[in-house]
Amino acid sequence: MPKDSQSGPISALFGVVKPSGPTSMALVNDVKKLVANSPLFVEESKLAKKAGKSGRKGKYGRDAVKIGQGGTLDPLADGVLVIGVGKGTKKLSQFLDCVKEYRTTCLLGCETDTYDSEGKQVRTAPWQHVTREQVEKALEQFRGEIEQVPPVFSALKMDGIALYEYARKGIPLPRPIEKRKVTVHSLDLIEWKGSDHSFRWPEKKFTKEEQEAMEKALKSVDDSVSIKDEPEADSSTSQVPTAFVLRMKVSGGTYVRSIVHDLAHALGSAGHVVTLTRSRQGSFALEPTEEGDRACIPWEVFEEALKDEGEPDAGGRKKWEREVLDKLEVVS
Repeated sequence: MPKDSQSGPISALFGVVKPSGPTSMALVNDVKKLVANSPLFVEESKLAKKAGKSGRKGKYGRDAVKIGQGGTLDPLADGVLVIGVGKGTKKLSQFLDCVKEYRTTCLLGCETDTYDSEGKQVRTAPWQHVTREQVEKALEQFRGEIEQVPPVFSALKMDGIALYEYARKGIPLPRPIEKRKVTVHSLDLIEWKGSDHSFRWPEKKFTKEEQEAMEKALKSVDDSVSIKDEPEADSSTSQVPTAFVLRMKVSGGTYVRSIVHDLAHALGSAGHVVTLTRSRQGSFALEPTEEGDRACIPWEVFEEALKDEGEPDAGGRKKWEREVLDKLEVVS
């Protein structure tokens, strides 16, 4: 761990606990406002030059220090977001392919275009027949090395056009979406919520025209595709659909949303993600348990500093800098 007496700026990696809501880049940009003003990461000569004749601190240019993140989390998702500063940015690519751990809540009976609660209802399907035992049995086919088809409503491109553009405009896909080989090291049902929860299906729904457009795009490569509601025979609008929580350890490139989507299909239902937490990315973890693990910095630490950094301590460090120093990994 670096000491306060260490001279010169450092390059580093550290984990931040991202809250659900903001984008990953929005948080990175906020952290940069602090980092670019800190002697912990920027040369004193540059900071002095920045202060200029006014003698007051101001925003330094974008090139004051390099900063980036090692794997975006969706706005809905929370948990570990690895940030690299200086030479640490060159190490970020290793976090794209490393093993990651997630916790996610699946809500049955409704499929959305984004495979999560941020999207629109695409179709509904029966869910009351699904039991805990059925889920646990179905999980077996999703462990080990599996092939995944990325969501059609994703930014992945085919012949220069984003997949979601095909689906929205009813443009026939030129070929099937390419499957990806991923490894699911572990996958377990850790909580059966049943109907004892506050989650509900999204209120926004696909129009008939949107359903037909998506069906047209997909039928071009799979004639068996049908995007129609399959109402529960004895359901009522007052019934709360079943929800359950999964924990998984997966290889880089794995779509957690696709696992939930495909699992729901395997259960003869439909489903989507309503919560998603990345609990580990490489050695950065929400709950360090292994040798070499590093804890992450709560977002509130940066949020507070953005409002008021406070005065430095006897060692010249501000509160947020001490928190970062305590948990970062120095990159030489």
